[in-house]
Amino acid sequence: MEYFKKIFKYAKPFKKYIYLNIFFNILYALFSALSFLSLMPMLEVLFGENNKTYSKPEFDGIYSFGNNLEGWLNYQVSSYAGEDPQKALIFVILSIIILFFLKNFFNYLAMYFITFLRNGILTNLREDVYKKIVSMPISFFTEKKKGDVISRITADVLEIQHSFLSILELIVREPLTIFFTITAMFLISFKLTAFVLIFIPLSGFVISLIGRSLKATSTLVQNEQAEFLSITEETLHGLKIIKGFISELFFIEKFKNSNNKFYNLSNRLINRQNLASPVSEFLGISVIGVLLWYGGNLVLIDQNLNPAAFITYMGLAYGVLTPAKAISKASYSIKKGNAAAERVLEILDSKSTINEILNPISKTSFESEIKFNNVSFKYENINILNNLSFEIKKGQTIALVGQSGSGKSTIANLIPRFYDVNEGEILIDGINIKKLFKKDLRGLIGLVSQESILFNDTVLNNINLSNEESDFKKIKESAMIANAHDFIEKLEQKYDSNTGDGGSKLSGGQKQRISIARAVLRNPPIMILDEATSSLDSESEKLVQEALEKLMKNRTSLVIAHRLSTIQKADMILVVRDGEIIEKGQHKDLLLKDGAYSKLIKLQSFS
Repeated sequence: MEYFKKIFKYAKPFKKYIYLNIFFNILYALFSALSFLSLMPMLEVLFGENNKTYSKPEFDGIYSFGNNLEGWLNYQVSSYAGEDPQKALIFVILSIIILFFLKNFFNYLAMYFITFLRNGILTNLREDVYKKIVSMPISFFTEKKKGDVISRITADVLEIQHSFLSILELIVREPLTIFFTITAMFLISFKLTAFVLIFIPLSGFVISLIGRSLKATSTLVQNEQAEFLSITEETLHGLKIIKGFISELFFIEKFKNSNNKFYNLSNRLINRQNLASPVSEFLGISVIGVLLWYGGNLVLIDQNLNPAAFITYMGLAYGVLTPAKAISKASYSIKKGNAAAERVLEILDSKSTINEILNPISKTSFESEIKFNNVSFKYENINILNNLSFEIKKGQTIALVGQSGSGKSTIANLIPRFYDVNEGEILIDGINIKKLFKKDLRGLIGLVSQESILFNDTVLNNINLSNEESDFKKIKESAMIANAHDFIEKLEQKYDSNTGDGGSKLSGGQKQRISIARAVLRNPPIMILDEATSSLDSESEKLVQEALEKLMKNRTSLVIAHRLSTIQKADMILVVRDGEIIEKGQHKDLLLKDGAYSKLIKLQSFS
């Protein structure tokens, strides 16, 4: 129940629906018992056993409840029908119809209000999971498979809905139904009901034994579901490579193995869960069998109970089975839902490693310089940067060059705090970036990466992104600066054209220019360009390079370059190797040194 309590805290905004549900469930349970009790006078009318009673009986003791109840029901029928049996039958039938109508009407109202509660909890839960995913640092997702995260926000949340929150429908209604039904049974026969209650705890104990392993099995099922979702997500992402390397059969086999494992685990789980209903029904019928024996003796031998009252009693006793089965099934659902809730709450309880200090500083402008002071960074105990120090003056363009894995992209990722340094500090205008609001820090920085990230939306929305204040004129001007306007105008719906999943409807150069237009529109004082032209053909590279030069004009820029021809005009070039700066200077000076930079230039020229 630990995880259920944590999920149920989401019910606070929907308290009124809880109270309404409880109110109508009380009425449903009450009329459920009354509708069964109303059968007794009808049976007596049909069997010709009802004694005419014209004086209202008094209830004077717990042991006389049965006789007094029967007398009270006879009094109601006699008062209306007199000596006419047909009139008595019509009265009883109308009473039954009205009681059953009210029972079902109140049941509908109870279900109606619980729907708002269930869906409200799920909506807020799903929203919080998404917010948590967005707020977590990038490092969090390098350790988790995307498919697993998707599984938690979809399949696991749905499992909570189906198996966990479904008990909200039962948590009040079924216990109340049992309470009112047993109360009615006590009214008919105290001795018989006391005898029955001895067997109920025994039945509950047997049912609980079956469900002990459900949570563990359910966790295995959900983990395996996350696994084949991860395989599916990776397949869709790398479909071109899979086809190019003729690896379809390998991935089909991989998916098949995971799917078959899920199949076997699901069978185990569902078969164990399906055992709940027949076992609880068999135990219930066993209790009914005992009742028939003991109650039959009360009717036939002791004659303490008339046949109509006994048949009504048996109907009530059998009526207890339905809510009892529902409660036993709900106990299995709690165990199954607990596993799903545990996986969802693992995301919600995750702590971000990129945190703001208690009272962060607000900063909306960039005045002088960005400074790296003895910065070291490691990832999973692997040193990436070692005691790095340099500065970027306002208006300067600093280029980082070096072999793959030298730490260039890590330097760029540290400035907007996608990761935090392990040692040293990064300062903007003399202020440690850890002391700034993350929103303010990132608001000063524009990003254009090697991989152009476009969303499955229009060109307009991809440029504008979250900048709601921008009008179309500014968006168009940004596209012109990025050399994107001409090709956008040739698209079928121009700025309203859909870019496809990940920009699949556009070429690499077109995607990159839209990314640049996005950065232009934002108009940040600091630009980070991470190998923005490395994957482009010569013609696209020329257009993109022109766009980048316009973008960097009058801005402070950090450029990571794979093609060294693109950074020859930089104010300072830093050559990075194994997380350390081994050379720095301008292009001409570094060539004269005939060191690492000169070798890189010669290698590219030779290529």
